Amino acid sequence: VAAGKSMLFEGAQGTMLDIDFGTYPYVTSSNASAGGACTGTGVPPQRIDRVVGVIKAYTTRVGEGPFPTELTDETGELIRTTGREFGATTGRPRRCGWFDTVVARYSAMINGVDYWAMTKLDVLDGIKTLKVCVAYECDGIKIETVPASLDQLSRCKPVYTEFEGWMTPTTDITRFEDLPARAKTYVDQLCKLTGVPLGILSVGPRRANTLRIAI
Repeated sequence: VAAGKSMLFEGAQGTMLDIDFGTYPYVTSSNASAGGACTGTGVPPQRIDRVVGVIKAYTTRVGEGPFPTELTDETGELIRTTGREFGATTGRPRRCGWFDTVVARYSAMINGVDYWAMTKLDVLDGIKTLKVCVAYECDGIKIETVPASLDQLSRCKPVYTEFEGWMTPTTDITRFEDLPARAKTYVDQLCKLTGVPLGILSVGPRRANTLRIAI
């Protein structure tokens, strides 16, 4: 830091597993949010000049805990299989569901996200109708933030908006402008609904599949 060199800290796990701001007690033992870069390394907060939030084009969760948009049907299995959503160490299947803008907005707030690095858009290539959670309904009340009460969160039902799928492969595309119109609409709306601009978009596992937009 004193030498003015650039450094990149990579976090592990996700905000909803953060010991302080996640779905306690279904969390990990450390701060998986951006603040962990400071508490884990000793680099002071004012030296952090950019936060890139890594987020999928759908939602996944490992282990137990509330998951309002979870899919336990064929679509959920399709996402899991196509996206290879299995634990890297344990091989345990990840729980998969539709994109949750409530959780994404909460994560953006907690982490101070400047840009999204959105991954695995290609996993959705073969799904005809895509759903996105824009709010929750709990006990007859519409809420747009993650409840502080785990009991309340476990009772939340997703309020969805739908998008038409693009139904064509995207893995060979190297420029955002060349994506199918419906794919661009989907990504643009996710950014609009979460209030965070797009910095990186991934349409596959190879380096060439990573499209740099604004970073």
